[in-house]
Amino acid sequence: MHLFAVFGLGPVEILIVAGVVLLLFGTRLPKVMRSLGEGIVEFKRGVQGIEDHGAAPRDAGRHD
Repeated sequence: MHLFAVFGLGPVEILIVAGVVLLLFGTRLPKVMRSLGEGIVEFKRGVQGIEDHGAAPRDAGRHD
């Protein structure tokens, strides 16, 4: 078992996959990664907003 095994891939296979990704995206890679990062941040904000918004109406309806 390899120390760096991810999804059953060894270090050589991971390097091959990284090389193929680099060939496919080339100069667009920074833009693609930036867009991916922005999407993840927006998703986290949305989830946080749902959690914040979801807790308020339940508490607002209570009259103790």
